[in-house]
Amino acid sequence: QVQLVESGGGLVQPGGSLRLSCARSGSIFSLSAMGWYRQAPGKERELVASINSGGNIYYADSVKGRFTISRDNAKSTVYLQMNSLKPEDTAVYYCNAERVRTRTGIYDYWGQGTQVTVSS
Repeated sequence: QVQLVESGGGLVQPGGSLRLSCARSGSIFSLSAMGWYRQAPGKERELVASINSGGNIYYADSVKGRFTISRDNAKSTVYLQMNSLKPEDTAVYYCNAERVRTRTGIYDYWGQGTQVTVSS
């Protein structure tokens, strides 16, 4: 059974840094992309960054130059390095895996979310 587990969230002061990790467990054959979404109270969930199977990377304009997405295929883990954090970055961050092929079919998976709070 495939699961995504996020870690690394917490409370940080403005200008600080955090690194989020998303570890996938369970056997898969392939996937299309992994990414990070976030959702702040009262706002729609938005894509923050993603990396597809070919290594193509996307960043939302609001995080360009501050966030870096990376992956370690050997560890089945995707990271989001967040630098120069702003209060506006406060949200629940969710890991996502798209078009994951398993023995039973092709599915999208979501982690349970990790809270990032940027406040003084």
